[in-house]
Amino acid sequence: MHRRQLIAATTAALAMPSIGRAASASTLRFVPDADLATLDPVWTTSYQSRDHGFLVYDTLFGQDASFKATVQMLEGFVVEDDGRSYKMALRRNLKFHDGTPVLARDCVASIARWGKRDAFGQALMAAVDELSAPDDRTILFRLKAPFPLLPDALGKTSPNMCPIMPERLALTDGFTQVKEAIGSGPYRYKADERVPGARVAYEKFADYAPRDNGKSERTSGPKIANFDRIEWVILPDPSTASSALQRGEIDWWYAPVADLLPNLRKNKDIRVETIVPTGVIATMRFNQTQAPFDNPAIRRAILGAVQQSDYMTAVMGEDHKLWRDQVGYFCPNTPMASKAGMDALTGPRDLERARRDIAAAGYKGERVVLLSPQDIASVKSLAEVTADMLKKIGLNVDAQAMDWATAVQRRANAGPADQGGWSIFQTSWAGLDQFNPAGHIFLRANGRNAAPGWPSSDKLEALRAEWFAATDLDAQKAVCEKIQLQAFQDVPYIPLGQTLPPTAYRADLTGVLDGLPLFWNVRRG
Repeated sequence: MHRRQLIAATTAALAMPSIGRAASASTLRFVPDADLATLDPVWTTSYQSRDHGFLVYDTLFGQDASFKATVQMLEGFVVEDDGRSYKMALRRNLKFHDGTPVLARDCVASIARWGKRDAFGQALMAAVDELSAPDDRTILFRLKAPFPLLPDALGKTSPNMCPIMPERLALTDGFTQVKEAIGSGPYRYKADERVPGARVAYEKFADYAPRDNGKSERTSGPKIANFDRIEWVILPDPSTASSALQRGEIDWWYAPVADLLPNLRKNKDIRVETIVPTGVIATMRFNQTQAPFDNPAIRRAILGAVQQSDYMTAVMGEDHKLWRDQVGYFCPNTPMASKAGMDALTGPRDLERARRDIAAAGYKGERVVLLSPQDIASVKSLAEVTADMLKKIGLNVDAQAMDWATAVQRRANAGPADQGGWSIFQTSWAGLDQFNPAGHIFLRANGRNAAPGWPSSDKLEALRAEWFAATDLDAQKAVCEKIQLQAFQDVPYIPLGQTLPPTAYRADLTGVLDGLPLFWNVRRG
């Protein structure tokens, strides 16, 4: 059944339940697109963990509306030794939620842990000769060679922000989840109120000291907490979320499905706005450690069967203003995007040829386990299109329904399908996460150190290093054309198109910032 038909049927079959009290002046009630799977925004690339992270943690640098890095927890910094030394000074009187002071050694441990997992962080740490805390307020980087993007790395917004946490937690191995959420950000996580599948709660941190200058833009400037509480209300059913928003039981529904947008737009008490102009890019990711997708010829054969418009229509409907196809390995309408090799995705689609190519590549009927989360409408739609397409080209598909939190945990398993592993999952990335090779996680091809899927390509890794060494924009663009051509050969993942999804919130909210769901600066009335 088409997703829109399914929603209509669900709406007709179910009476809309009330989810509780109406919003109050001191509490903002927010519906994320999925439950919070893990508290650790370093361990996972899940956006829900990132959004949680910006509530709980602060960062050394922020990012302004022009995507430039600005000091956040820092009073300032100086660059010396021809770009090989960065000396940073923390602002005074910063505190963690457990009452302990934020010290430079906490920051050093936090950076080191983040740098083991994040793609941009890995590049930064490869350039670091020494990272130390000479005193309680000073962070010192000594570099092997100049790394002018250092502030941009520490101030990146997603998918892995660089959260500053107490040293005792930051010393946890980067491949092990931190179980506590203790930061120095504007809100404190309420572990005692956590109800998995239903609620995540935060309270205003009374000792948080916002910056006293600058403009609140994205993650930069003063972070003014205007609400005493933030509550995430987990509502997997879109019709229930829509009804709750219209009744005023919730304040903000982050990712309304396209089918329900017309009704929301008609309601004078609701604003429907696009706060992410670079959109969201959908992707198909393969487990390249296991058959059949350890075979690049099979991955390339699937390229010839993917019709991006099928995916985009399933997710966002027929309104082409809400999506783009013909999307390559870098975010459309940004400097690194190009048409190099795009015939692989934009040429005539031929399912029969894909079937023949898969057979010729040696496919032996291996079970293809497709993770199919049901609680995020967009991801569910992507999985449905993939399952149908893979069956048509002769693959033995086992689409396994689950919630997103389970999928996030499951995709960390690199083992065989019969041991809890997987073959394919779909996910979406903020367009800015595919802005350039520095933070483009799905283009990392460093084997078991890569994101789940674990592709390995010496050529892609060498080109990434070449991009970092490029001295001007034209040289960077030329390298990215080569990266895209190589990606169409190695197929670390397949781009499925770009959506431009709006968000919806009650009209009495003001100060909603763009870029991602941020909860400071927002006020009622």
